[in-house]
Amino acid sequence: MKPALFSGIQPTGRLHIGNYLGALKNFVDLQDSGKYDCYFFVVDLHSLTEPFDPKEKPGHILGLASDFLAVGLDPKRSTIALQSQVPAHSELTWILNTITPMGEMERMTQFKDKSVRQQENVNVGLFDYPVLMAADILLYNTAVVPVGDDQLQHLELARTLARKFNARFGETFVEPKALLTKTSRVMSLKDPTKKMSKSQPEGCLFLDDTAEEIRAKVARAVTDSGSEIVYDPVKKPGLSNLLEIYAALSGAEPQAVAKKFTGEQYSALKQQLAELVAAHFAEFRTRKKALLAKPSSLIKTLNDGSARATKIAEKKMMEVKERIGLAL
Repeated sequence: MKPALFSGIQPTGRLHIGNYLGALKNFVDLQDSGKYDCYFFVVDLHSLTEPFDPKEKPGHILGLASDFLAVGLDPKRSTIALQSQVPAHSELTWILNTITPMGEMERMTQFKDKSVRQQENVNVGLFDYPVLMAADILLYNTAVVPVGDDQLQHLELARTLARKFNARFGETFVEPKALLTKTSRVMSLKDPTKKMSKSQPEGCLFLDDTAEEIRAKVARAVTDSGSEIVYDPVKKPGLSNLLEIYAALSGAEPQAVAKKFTGEQYSALKQQLAELVAAHFAEFRTRKKALLAKPSSLIKTLNDGSARATKIAEKKMMEVKERIGLAL
């Protein structure tokens, strides 16, 4: 029996190249490795903690489902599901809340950061987000969770809650381990001191951008003073960001890419980078367009995956209820 692996992405709009290099590409590699029983979720309940338009939410959900499939996730080899269609996620969250110390939650740095960014909407869900994440993970006997450094604190809470529950009520949950992934930190094309973010679309290379849009954005990308192409993230953050994107998509190291363009102008790097990005996602764009043209098929994929996940989650919830005395 393969160890279970769980990860999810929030449906909050179009994905960009940072999302691809930081998560999606890794999802496909993990699926294709054949080492894991993979669960990849559209975590729509998590997405409610930030301001949103209810009219846009269904489109965002189907858009993310199409991203999953277009990039190469296969519902025959991975469980692709919608969080809100599996009630056990919310049910287990409440139970875990009752054993979660307030002190643990108050230490969460992401809550502090997001509270500053969205001061007009500092809601309880934003505070409780890590417990829902723990429930997501623990429901499926998850052994490994692919994470970057920014999610390690949340995963550690899931490990802590698994230990606390097991110690108090008996062995129930697998204590998940982090699968630290090498992820490229992609910066904004407009401001290379900040991470690429859909909140600044002009600095984003979206996965479904047309070739023309990619060329225009890369041509306008902020570079640095001087004309020599060298990899130096401190002195030349704009240029180094472009080199890192080129390297990530070509399988080379940034220093090797810089050497390739020795003696060239910035414009030569930008031109070749734009063509590389456009070509890399050409098949993705075609597949996504075809998938979005058949929304009923996307809905069926999510329904089927959610039904499969529900069977496993409900079995775990019955075990949990037996442990805590709620199963009559």
